[in-house]
Amino acid sequence: MAEVEIHAHPHEGDEFGKRVGIAVGVIGIVLSVVTILSHREHTAAVVQQTKANDSWAYYQAKKIREYAATASIRTVEALGTDAGKVKTASDAFAAEHDKFVSDATALEKDATSKQEGSEHSEVRALYYDIGEGFLELGLVLSSLYFLARKRFFPVLGGVAALLGAVVAVVGMLPWTCLTWLSQLFRVH
Repeated sequence: MAEVEIHAHPHEGDEFGKRVGIAVGVIGIVLSVVTILSHREHTAAVVQQTKANDSWAYYQAKKIREYAATASIRTVEALGTDAGKVKTASDAFAAEHDKFVSDATALEKDATSKQEGSEHSEVRALYYDIGEGFLELGLVLSSLYFLARKRFFPVLGGVAALLGAVVAVVGMLPWTCLTWLSQLFRVH
């Protein structure tokens, strides 16, 4: 039987390959962090949108009650014959109407705020997704060095990974900066 020779360190003299290996590991770590940030931001957007939807449903219920109170006032005034009773009923319905208007206004502000929060999270998640894509590209391109032994693969991979990291860091900026950048580049 022929002996099988196993090389424990097949690329001992390849210092550049060792640096590429370390770079691939670092890119992988950054990629995992950005991926987690992306997933968490998408989850936050869904939670905020669900809360916004609940607020909009409650708002709609208040608007329906407001309309019902208005209809009740008109009905009492149209059908009522005793002015005292009509006034009492109309005043009660008017008070309810005013409360529903006030509640609906507050709910509209709350729902709009939650809706905007969801949209903010989606824009932030988009930056993370784009950063994640470039980091993945950088990881793959850099890894191609080990197959082809061509130095331009890790160079291109490094550029892609750096671009991905920059885009992900931009996603971490305060919302006012993201809004400005989004308008500048028409991201959303």
